[in-house]
Amino acid sequence: MEELEKAREAKRELKKIKNEFEGRDYIIQLENPELTALCPFTTNPDFYEIKIIYQPDKELIELKSLKLYLQKFRDIRITHESLLNIIFEDIDSLISPKYLKIELNVNIRGGIKTTVIREKGSLK
Repeated sequence: MEELEKAREAKRELKKIKNEFEGRDYIIQLENPELTALCPFTTNPDFYEIKIIYQPDKELIELKSLKLYLQKFRDIRITHESLLNIIFEDIDSLISPKYLKIELNVNIRGGIKTTVIREKGSLK
């Protein structure tokens, strides 16, 4: 199975719950310092810290499912850019937040610090 297909299958882990405070504007920030995936060129592990910031609408990300979802990338060969975009699109399609920003900080490798960011919407 192609690596990007495996990455897209991880979405099955994600679950959502009802936002009990729909209509109110507030921000949720989630951070995970233990995200890993495999470098597609060397197959060595890449280590990431991911930060997810969103302003919910009708639904929220269920946190245990997010943990399990992120763990699915551990054995997938994927670039930083693809990893960020897949996670962003999976979360966006799952809960359709008013605002979403995901920041993927890559542990320094080869002396280069890399951060990949994607954002949509604007905060109210």
